[in-house]
Amino acid sequence: MSTNNTNKPAVASSTVTRDLRELDVKTENIYESLVIMAKRANQISNNIKEELHQKLSEFASSNDNLEEVFENREQIEISKHYEKMPKPTLVAVQEFLDNKIYYRNPAKEAKEL
Repeated sequence: MSTNNTNKPAVASSTVTRDLRELDVKTENIYESLVIMAKRANQISNNIKEELHQKLSEFASSNDNLEEVFENREQIEISKHYEKMPKPTLVAVQEFLDNKIYYRNPAKEAKEL
């Protein structure tokens, strides 16, 4: 797997075909794995959304006019940056496969006792 200049593993920027057998190795249940990845994707999505809103709120003004909307290049660049980022689902799947997500299943833990 290639890495970018920040030493993070590269995350696919589009749809990737996955071998389902890879996804249930850790949990022994494909549905449990999918729930873990979905919850992580929601966390990532919420973090990105909050970060984007904070950055864009700096540009908010009480008296919007048409010229200001079209002239704000910085705001457009920030938006483009976030559009180019990998989708939260793809990041979550990669984190799961790289063992970077902490998860536990209380129901399984109770059965083991």
